[in-house]
Amino acid sequence: MPASTAIALLVLRLSLGLMYLAHAGLKLFVFTLPGTAQFFAGQGLPGALAYAVFGAEAVGGALLLLGVWPRQVALALTPILLGAAWVHAPNGWVYTAAGGGWEYPAFLAAMSLVLWLAGDGAAALRRSPRFVPGASA
Repeated sequence: MPASTAIALLVLRLSLGLMYLAHAGLKLFVFTLPGTAQFFAGQGLPGALAYAVFGAEAVGGALLLLGVWPRQVALALTPILLGAAWVHAPNGWVYTAAGGGWEYPAFLAAMSLVLWLAGDGAAALRRSPRFVPGASA
């Protein structure tokens, strides 16, 4: 992998890690976990799911920053972003709309998939097995 590609993936991995940690922090410090659970319940989701999402975002974000199995972590976190896009879909496209739109979480889901497909990037502490499309296991 060219050095520029490895550095680009590092930037992507760090950006995603910070974003996941920021979203976990938002749930913890701004909305509070009980408030987030209430929001989830208001969307027709189990309130307890809010705690699982918070934990996944916090732990996953930290693992991405550290570079511990980044590809698997990015793939595992993608459903959270797709769920956020689904929840915000009725609000419209623009994330700055009242209640937030769906484009920001959809974009972040796409970037998580890009990291999964492309690789760990530079300075990963624990590298993921390489994904080769079309290769047999």
